[in-house]
Amino acid sequence: MAKKTEENEEVLVDVQEVYSKTETFIDENKNILTSVIVVLIVAIAGYFAYSSLYLAPLEGEAREEMFMAEKYFRLDSFNLAIDGRNDFAGFIEISDKYGGTKAGDLANYYLGMSFLNIGEFESAIDALNQFDGDDEMLATLAIGAKGDALLELDNVEKAINQYEKAASRNPNQFTTPIFLMKAAQAQELAGDFSDAVKNYTKIKNEYRNSSEASNIEKYLARAESQL
Repeated sequence: MAKKTEENEEVLVDVQEVYSKTETFIDENKNILTSVIVVLIVAIAGYFAYSSLYLAPLEGEAREEMFMAEKYFRLDSFNLAIDGRNDFAGFIEISDKYGGTKAGDLANYYLGMSFLNIGEFESAIDALNQFDGDDEMLATLAIGAKGDALLELDNVEKAINQYEKAASRNPNQFTTPIFLMKAAQAQELAGDFSDAVKNYTKIKNEYRNSSEASNIEKYLARAESQL
């Protein structure tokens, strides 16, 4: 019992010592601590002011300006979507002007896909690298689109890497089999028939209801014949 009392007294002394040191530290550094707190308050207030008073109106403005560019993108008029006209902004201008907004970021996605469709593959990759959206589907499609551009530039290994990255991101019945198929076909081009078989087999076993699975036996047999 006496031993427990001694231990309790030691703990109490330790706590009091820590409290005393903390109190001393605060007294000695109160000016610095006050300054830090003030800076944090100002930074937080500034962030909310920036978001509500500047960024939110800018977001709405960017959405309005992007309407026509999106319209021409859907009509496959990619040059108009990229460059715009005198009466509306294209994706290049929107990306530059509204880069800090979600709409400006989305413009990078559209810009990359537009460049891809007109065969400007390096520009497509540059634009897609600037896209940082939090929409999982668009992010996956952007990764796969970089694979398409790289393949067109004969960077087959890098294209395969992008396709497999797209296939493994947010697995689903739509995008995953698409990019597994692209990866497998690129692997055949690279002479990597073993990995091609693995990806074809994965489509067959795990994504049997996808459109890619409808003729998968043909692709699988072709790749297996090269092993």
